[in-house]
Amino acid sequence: MPIVRVVSYNIHKGRSATGGRESLADLRLGLYGLRPDLLFLQEVQGRNQIHGSLDAQHESLAAALHLQVAYGRNAVRAATDHGNALLSRYPILFHENQDISDHKLEQRGLLHCVVEVGEVPVHCMVIHLGLFASGRVRQVAALADRIRRLVPDTEPLLIAGDFNDWTNQLAPLFVEQLGLSEVFAVAPQGADEVYRLRRTVSRLRERLPWHMAESQSLVPTLGFHGHARLTPPPRTFPAIFPWLRLDRIYQRGFAVRRARVLHGAPWKRLSDHAPLVAELELP
Repeated sequence: MPIVRVVSYNIHKGRSATGGRESLADLRLGLYGLRPDLLFLQEVQGRNQIHGSLDAQHESLAAALHLQVAYGRNAVRAATDHGNALLSRYPILFHENQDISDHKLEQRGLLHCVVEVGEVPVHCMVIHLGLFASGRVRQVAALADRIRRLVPDTEPLLIAGDFNDWTNQLAPLFVEQLGLSEVFAVAPQGADEVYRLRRTVSRLRERLPWHMAESQSLVPTLGFHGHARLTPPPRTFPAIFPWLRLDRIYQRGFAVRRARVLHGAPWKRLSDHAPLVAELELP
């Protein structure tokens, strides 16, 4: 029963959240220390003809971490492009990038990969949804359609990325329609003492009157044995003072052993998002 360490991270095109300095070298070092088996990355620059040090970030990170890589190019400019990437310790059997752009101002894609964990095919989907709520609903509908067509019910599935869904309104689409669970909703309670304390502080914040609007938007998520748990995803943005809940890891077919969000140094300096880490067990 292999343990798979999954990391999801919006790397902000290899630039820090404060000052815009290049952070790719520190990113390589930080991610190497996490020892990821599957690394779901968003805002990865595949091409940068202006600053060569920021070019081919997916290849640079894959080489440093000794991982295989698949890249999905989404936003194309005259001298640059960026998109999503999956880095994998396991063989990548298949990958395809599907255009799910909702309008011309935002170029978005869905990177679908199949990796082989042992002898089990695991479907991995890296997403970065749009800024407008109506567009996100249509993008998730395209994602759901792809899953129904191409992902057998018997095969494990991981969906991770930047959902831009700070009100958690998309949760029922994933939980009720696709049978997925968000890893923080089903992770064993008390597995990470630091995260447990942060959750306590978060609950106290949500009881304050000025936070009432967000607390009313919480949506029940599916816990162990089908029990509902009113657990919001963690705060990941902005990394220097996390407040909005933008990033998610959804799974099907795994047991969640641990889930945590990485706050503080060095992560608050490397990107405008905080990374998520989950340890999943494949039965």
